[in-house]
Amino acid sequence: MQIDKLRGEQLDQLFDAILSLKTREECYQFFDDIATMSEIQSLAQRLRVAKMLTEEKTYSAIEQETKASTATISRVRRCINYGSDGYNLVLKRLHIKGEEEKEESEE
Repeated sequence: MQIDKLRGEQLDQLFDAILSLKTREECYQFFDDIATMSEIQSLAQRLRVAKMLTEEKTYSAIEQETKASTATISRVRRCINYGSDGYNLVLKRLHIKGEEEKEESEE
């Protein structure tokens, strides 16, 4: 599996640091310090592209809305189809969280 090539002490420490964050504000603080605005925006763009791909949006619609290149869109598509299932895992959890928040606001 592809994940094995990522594993290592430094990445474990990074992921543990991310998992220790408790609020969105803490995430903003940490990522502001650890990454450039361009790096953060690229990650956010890829997640948005993944969401739109799973919603079966066209490449042109995705390109227009996200400003992602077709190469980026294709790479994200490959990850969704043949990767480690990380995008699907996160998008599923975000969808469930969104549905729960929607239900709570309706009560």
